[in-house]
Amino acid sequence: MIKLDPSEWEGCDWDEGNIGKNWAKHRVTDWEIEEIFLNRPIAFGTDVGHSFTEIRYFALGKTNRERRLFVGFTIRGRLVRPITARDMNARERRSYETLKEDTEIQG
Repeated sequence: MIKLDPSEWEGCDWDEGNIGKNWAKHRVTDWEIEEIFLNRPIAFGTDVGHSFTEIRYFALGKTNRERRLFVGFTIRGRLVRPITARDMNARERRSYETLKEDTEIQG
């Protein structure tokens, strides 16, 4: 996991390229995506497998209703641009729960 500071971000970068996209594919709302960046704990990592033209990251976090989400994103200036979002898989849930006890997780 890596350290990122969401307090430095001004919000999410939404446009016709990504707004509503995750609802159609994974039943994740845009608002749920924003919630995980506001809630704690949250864990961040780099997504090197998909980082071809810009650095991509992922976040493991929870919504206000405790839904555990994986969100792939990039940072453009002071905005987070969500690329994909889905429910955490079993491995990610285990990592998230384990990391909640670790000092490396943010929150």
